[in-house]
Amino acid sequence: MKSFTPSEISPRELHKIFLSGVAPRPIALVGTVDARGNANLSPFSFFNAFSSNPPVVAFGPSHRATDGTLKDTYTNLMTTGECTISSVTHSMVEQSNLSSCTYPPGVDEFAKAGFTKRKSVEVKPPSVMESPFVMECRLVQMIDLAPEVNGSGNMAICRVVRFHLSGSIFSGDVIDPHKIDLVGRMGLAWYCRASGDAVFELVQPRVNGLGIDALPDHIRKSPILTGNDLAKLAGVEKKPARNTEFTKFDNTMQAEDFSLELNSGNAFGALYALLTGVPPPPEKLQEKLHKVAQVFLAHGKIEEAWQTLLLPL
Repeated sequence: MKSFTPSEISPRELHKIFLSGVAPRPIALVGTVDARGNANLSPFSFFNAFSSNPPVVAFGPSHRATDGTLKDTYTNLMTTGECTISSVTHSMVEQSNLSSCTYPPGVDEFAKAGFTKRKSVEVKPPSVMESPFVMECRLVQMIDLAPEVNGSGNMAICRVVRFHLSGSIFSGDVIDPHKIDLVGRMGLAWYCRASGDAVFELVQPRVNGLGIDALPDHIRKSPILTGNDLAKLAGVEKKPARNTEFTKFDNTMQAEDFSLELNSGNAFGALYALLTGVPPPPEKLQEKLHKVAQVFLAHGKIEEAWQTLLLPL
């Protein structure tokens, strides 16, 4: 494993490594205006939400990497104290990327990127009409993150004073990740699309799980079960008791070879084939039971996985 302090490599190399590991990051398409009312638009991936009551977001209008000068977004925000943040979706990612060009002050990146201005209600800067999720914001604080470092980063902490949400992104009363179709920034030139097979649900624990450290040794030290598998098992409040009815299969149960059933994702079929066939040696039986439990876990059947692992060898 590589190990180093930030000072041991160049800022450019550190930038590549840092942004590749801290990823994916949401993208804030930030709209501002200068003292004369000229609009500016620029994307920032050093961006996230930090409070919902009140709603507070922060992004990093850092110095330009080319010459160390301050970006127009920083100057405008410090002048007016206002901005808009438009979320970037897959349908507008190329336009958002175009808006990152280093145009001279006073050039309208909304026009350059082909975006339509949405007039704001609470603040002066416009937002991007093409974005389905927009926040109007006021600056709370601008923090110079390292005053002693030339060209260091800044953090703009902003309070959201109004939201604009398109009805097209909702399923019922919640925002559907497949409909909003957001894009995340990664390292170098890589992005990711947060919809389709790339997104999944993971329900937060409703009880204090017993923990991986409390799992029986033969489970915790399994060469088959992964850390994710163990976490699912350890998420129950207490170790389940063995259910002697679990392996009382009904007369309609049929199964082919253990491996065939397992590979097809039929955990019950694999278990039936294993327990009704020629019994393997105890160490092989345990390995196969762990494989069956893993299939149960992949289908969210935590109790069935536990009962499989509690079977006597």
